[in-house]
Amino acid sequence: MTTGSPHVKEMVRRRTTCRLCGSGDVVLVLSLTPTPPVDAYVVEAELDTPQAAFPLDLFACRGCGHAQLLDVVAPELLFGNYIYETSSSPGLVAHFERYADDAISYSGARPGGFAVDIGSNDGTLLRFFKERGFRVLGVDPAAEIASRATAAGIETVASFLNVPVAERIRASHGGADIVTANNVFAHADDMGEMADSVRELLAPDGLFFFEVSYLVDMIEGMVFDFIYHEHLCHHSVKPMRAFLERHGLELVDVFHIPTKGGSLRGVAQLKGGARPVGPSVEAFVEREESAGLYGLEIYENWDAKIEQVRRTVAEQVDAVRERGGTVAAYGASATSTVLIHHFDLGDKLEFIVDDIPERQGRFSPGHHIPVVSADAIAERSPDAILVLAWRFADMIIDKHDAYLSRGGTFLVPLPEPRVISG
Repeated sequence: MTTGSPHVKEMVRRRTTCRLCGSGDVVLVLSLTPTPPVDAYVVEAELDTPQAAFPLDLFACRGCGHAQLLDVVAPELLFGNYIYETSSSPGLVAHFERYADDAISYSGARPGGFAVDIGSNDGTLLRFFKERGFRVLGVDPAAEIASRATAAGIETVASFLNVPVAERIRASHGGADIVTANNVFAHADDMGEMADSVRELLAPDGLFFFEVSYLVDMIEGMVFDFIYHEHLCHHSVKPMRAFLERHGLELVDVFHIPTKGGSLRGVAQLKGGARPVGPSVEAFVEREESAGLYGLEIYENWDAKIEQVRRTVAEQVDAVRERGGTVAAYGASATSTVLIHHFDLGDKLEFIVDDIPERQGRFSPGHHIPVVSADAIAERSPDAILVLAWRFADMIIDKHDAYLSRGGTFLVPLPEPRVISG
């Protein structure tokens, strides 16, 4: 893997300004090991095809405080053959059903109303709106997933969202009562275009609901493995409020939710809309300021903690291997790719267990570690299993207590390294 070839340079570019406020006063605050596109798990026939690695450098804007990646990998490379489907994520389907009910209740929208989901994936969220009597439309650039969603009854436009696409949707379907964007409001390099597109989609009294990972929770919970190429932005309320206002939208409410290691659900209306701004908005800004989010020390401390975890995990894995043991991993996800590369585990893991059949039989990005089913735990009996899907560690360990009873060991790297032995 290399970042230096001309071909690679064509696939990535570095912007020089903040994508929320346009300031050129951006400073590097965290540098992770470069990786290939983190969800690019390949099949056997692709093993001889080189996979380029791209930087994972986090910058903070001194102008507005927004944290972001400035290296932009070509979206077609990241999303064109995207294989992740919402319905495969533990707990997310139930979360989206609650989300649909919450959005309908909060907005007061009635059956027959129109709901649009940006980055709709397999249509999981929109299915719940449809079941409640809403007209629905998804927008998603992953052509194959969009096609399957449409075939399953959730009409989906296979495209990135921009203003012309939004204008066509409004012309054919009318203004949207509800627009949602969940963990995709971090994906756009041109955030202004996305905000302008949302403004174009909304009916006069429509509401925009978006969920994003919350930067404060990422830092406090050691969720640095969410820093990867698809996640260009890592949001907090103060910069987001100012950004939305510059694009004709007004942030009226913010809720804290537990998904993705700690997230925000924001609610915005057209600027000058009828809803008053709730006290939650200022409360979150005050929390961010008191946490020191808009200085550099908080990032320096985070970097030091990440390095300490990296050293500890390396020591644990090396200790098993030095006594002749084998180490496997659990979880073949995007975040797993970040951890494998940053912890330098590429030649130390025998295989990766994953419960999703579509992942099994593939090989991890860059290092090409084989992904197998959980049957391999009993068949190959690794001496230790590193739980890369650490947010689900307790559930995974409970599920495989037989492995522990045979003398196996689970290594959980984050938020603090721990060892669970049988």
